Amino acid sequence: MRTREGGGMLECAVVVPFRNEVRMRTNDLTNEVLATLRKPRPYPAVTLVLPTHRTKPDKLQDPVRLRNLIAETGRRLAEDPLVPASARADVIKQLEQAENELDPTYALDTLVVFAAQGEHQFWHLPRRSGAERIVINDTFLTRNLVAAHAQNRPYWVLTFDEEKARLFSGVGEQLTEEQRFGFPVEHETELSERERASRTGDFTTGYRDEAALQHLRDVDAGLSKVLETEPRPLLIAGLQHGLTALADVGTHTARNALATVPKGGLANARPSVVHEAVAPARAESLRARADEALARLGEAIGRKEFVVGIDEVWRAAKEGRLSLLVVEEPYRQKVRLTGGHLSPAADDAVSDESGEVYDDIVDETVEWALSTEAEVVFVADGALAEHDRIAGVVRYTWAG
Repeated sequence: MRTREGGGMLECAVVVPFRNEVRMRTNDLTNEVLATLRKPRPYPAVTLVLPTHRTKPDKLQDPVRLRNLIAETGRRLAEDPLVPASARADVIKQLEQAENELDPTYALDTLVVFAAQGEHQFWHLPRRSGAERIVINDTFLTRNLVAAHAQNRPYWVLTFDEEKARLFSGVGEQLTEEQRFGFPVEHETELSERERASRTGDFTTGYRDEAALQHLRDVDAGLSKVLETEPRPLLIAGLQHGLTALADVGTHTARNALATVPKGGLANARPSVVHEAVAPARAESLRARADEALARLGEAIGRKEFVVGIDEVWRAAKEGRLSLLVVEEPYRQKVRLTGGHLSPAADDAVSDESGEVYDDIVDETVEWALSTEAEVVFVADGALAEHDRIAGVVRYTWAG
């Protein structure tokens, strides 16, 4: 593997792939897309990772920094004896086309640009970790996308009141209203529960009449269909008495929600307002998911159904034995593969007769895990200090 790399910052969601394709969102980042990106390209395949800013004045420096990265890439390609002049010109042209197509409106926390002969694409990611980088190889570096894919699991958000229920599909920070599965569910009332409560002074009695309860049953039926067709974590936002009533009707689907947010006024709110309202509950659920993963790892260690360290975890991932992979968020590791085992490699190491060098084996390990339907959970720096920063729960162990 041939590698040239630079140092510097990083991280999911709006993507503008090849010139004539439509703009995609994070939920388009599937295992299949990742697998396509990881396929070998004719050398050189260039990956640029650039930390970006969402607001001014810092946002104004991002185009200049990208231009500098592209210029530095051109210098490195010119100095690389393995890169013909025609290939260098093509790849730089692709990088410049990507630069021209970038719309600063969509800037998030990290920009990742991929370019090879005859192709380019770029991704705006709402996560930040790692460093500014230039990687020249025969594959694209997809670690940032992999981390985004693993951390930004799709979820559902339901907002409702006495008259309307809306369903949103969420990935990371993005919410998109869904108009399927019978949503939005609307119910016209002569006197809303809120108005009735304001007149009587009783805000705790919940839904009173049969029509209002039927509205909730319709919402419950729609939710059941949603979760049966596309199972995802569910967050529900509404007034507390409505949350209680919804949990008590029909199939009781609402009782299995990942979190409930007792907040009214969201049934007609913009997606950005809904996201802001549910963000604390979702953040807490992500922390709980990390804690749960660490607890599962601890139980597996007690049963001796685990692997730790990059060498053991990488081999288990390739063998399809992982059911859960837990990795510290900022962990990267350059390694040399010799005799079927990995060992740390120096930053300037290159592949030679002593073994093949992998620039970031953590990236590849995560992708192997995802491709075999293992669950991948990123945890805080230091959480796996006793396990060399990466560990896994295995589906089975080898006898003997």
